[in-house]
Amino acid sequence: MHIPQMAEMLANGETPDILFWVGCAGSFDQRAQKITRAFATILNKLEIKYAILGKEEACTGDPARRAGNEFLFQMMAYNNIQVLNGYGIKKIVTACPHCFNIFKNEYPELGGSYEVIHHTIFLQQLINEGRLKLKEKGNFKGRRITYHDSCYLGRANNVYEAPRKVLELLDAELVEMKRCGSKGLCCGAGGAQMFKEEEKGATRVNFERSEEAMQTGADIIASACPFCNTMLTDGVKNKEKEDSVKVLDIAELIAAEME
Repeated sequence: MHIPQMAEMLANGETPDILFWVGCAGSFDQRAQKITRAFATILNKLEIKYAILGKEEACTGDPARRAGNEFLFQMMAYNNIQVLNGYGIKKIVTACPHCFNIFKNEYPELGGSYEVIHHTIFLQQLINEGRLKLKEKGNFKGRRITYHDSCYLGRANNVYEAPRKVLELLDAELVEMKRCGSKGLCCGAGGAQMFKEEEKGATRVNFERSEEAMQTGADIIASACPFCNTMLTDGVKNKEKEDSVKVLDIAELIAAEME
């Protein structure tokens, strides 16, 4: 699969309509790389003019700021802003809610103002425009899907409708968990539980969340965040249900069903 790079496009005298910000997980984590490829597949099939930064893309600095290292965050952010502004980037699409949130809400204070769109919102826009169409007889007919709300997409940015509207395009039954929407339970990654052990006597929060998802009877847990995907996958494995319950990003579900 060819994924065009920004420098390459400009050298050819072309300008992309969107910059696809891949993010650290989507670049380096083997599982999250599948999400990157799925979204790139959608963009390629729809002939959307896009580019990535490639080796010029660096971490947004979100983990540093959340950990309290403001100096490191600002240093990383200023470097990214210099690259983005140097290319004249106006519109960024990303599959990572953490990148989405920090670009949208925190980079403007440092001089980095862009139109930032999460990939689920972008997919919903394509559906509304009539550009994104799926097979008439899909692979998900009769399947039950439950959707997990990412904290940085949901509570932080009030994005609840777009992911569900995209999932409605699939010929499947969408079932909600007991705690969903603004009352959804964090998978733990946003609170750094992905990188540390649980406090003494506590249940790992991703195990609890995965149990809630499986209680719906769904055989697919849909996510829209690479970190949520990892946490929920680990929770499913803990229950030894990985053969019967799959955790998939919305981009993966859509890419598998495109005409």
